[in-house]
Amino acid sequence: MPRTVWLLVVARGVNRLGAFSLPFLTVLISTDFGAGVTTAGLLSAAFGLATIPSRLAGGRLASRLGRRRTIVLGLTGCAGAQLGIATAGSLVAVAVFAVLLGLVFELYEPPSQALIADAVGPSERVRAYGLFNAALAAGGTGAGLVAAALGRWDLRWLFVVDAVTCLLCALVLRVALPADHAGPSGKGTPSDDAGRAEQAQPVHPWRDRALRAMFLSGTLFALVTTQITMGLPLTLARHGLEPADAGLLFTASAVTVVAAQPALRLRRLTELSDSAAIALGHVLLAAGLAGYAAASTMTAFLAATVLWSLGDVLVLGRVLTVVADLAPPGGADRYLAAYGISWGVATVAAPVTCTQLLQHVGVGALWAGTAGLCLVLAAAQLRLVEPLLRAPAVPVA
Repeated sequence: MPRTVWLLVVARGVNRLGAFSLPFLTVLISTDFGAGVTTAGLLSAAFGLATIPSRLAGGRLASRLGRRRTIVLGLTGCAGAQLGIATAGSLVAVAVFAVLLGLVFELYEPPSQALIADAVGPSERVRAYGLFNAALAAGGTGAGLVAAALGRWDLRWLFVVDAVTCLLCALVLRVALPADHAGPSGKGTPSDDAGRAEQAQPVHPWRDRALRAMFLSGTLFALVTTQITMGLPLTLARHGLEPADAGLLFTASAVTVVAAQPALRLRRLTELSDSAAIALGHVLLAAGLAGYAAASTMTAFLAATVLWSLGDVLVLGRVLTVVADLAPPGGADRYLAAYGISWGVATVAAPVTCTQLLQHVGVGALWAGTAGLCLVLAAAQLRLVEPLLRAPAVPVA
């Protein structure tokens, strides 16, 4: 892997190691300011909504200011907002800084993903994005331990340490990443050759039917993934198990994602088409979630977690590769930003869908229905999405 890829992978892991504060935002709002559960939930939802324009802004700023500048701006902005939350003296101040955090939270993603797409050849993108996702998982394994230690002291220190890791990553990437170069108009453009050619043709992601299909599929996949995070602690509680043990299952998932990276280079997997690999990933997800529907012991939950995590590895590595391949020269930032909105939509929707399903149909139906949705996604990828991916690109005016 090129040096740029490793820099972004390591920085992402360090940043994820410090990104343990967000799950405790609602707890901080409730304990320090006496807000009710509904108010805390609404503020968390406001953060999720703010991440949607943040992702779009990341793509636009990367093409106008440059990728390195956008990455540094996003990380620095996150640090400032985190420190604002840590020092806030009122609920209103926390709300303002939470929304500000959402508005800068996703600026980092489109330019970093586009840098990886341009740093490696098409044949290596799956492996490169796999490493990027593995860095998130590796950082997540330690994040819970750090959170457990600091959270017992003072929840506000979680946000302070998170801000410090953001600033450290911003400093390292500002020094180590290639400099942004000015384009003909004098505006900053990405530092790679493809990025400098971006203005040669307009980039209109939403006019691309294949991208729209990937976005719809990706939104449902993100909803499934977010429902797992939301629903697993509640499911354990319904079975009389310790809800906090969901952290152990998430750690097992992260370890599985990291350990499975070498498998992405197996010939049988590399020879699969992108759609076939994504469909296989959805089938493995369905199998694991069906296991949740039937599980009642930690051993059964652990086995199901490993199974769906293997599916997660296949899907995440391929979808970013497909989206980057769809983009015209220099348009990877905008395409990846448009696709990434799917996670913002899921962040807002999952708390509602998960809790309502649990309340009205129960644990078994929640996971059985989610597994069925994964099977639908697998079939749709092969029958509906793949023909659009194979169709020749139609120039847009």
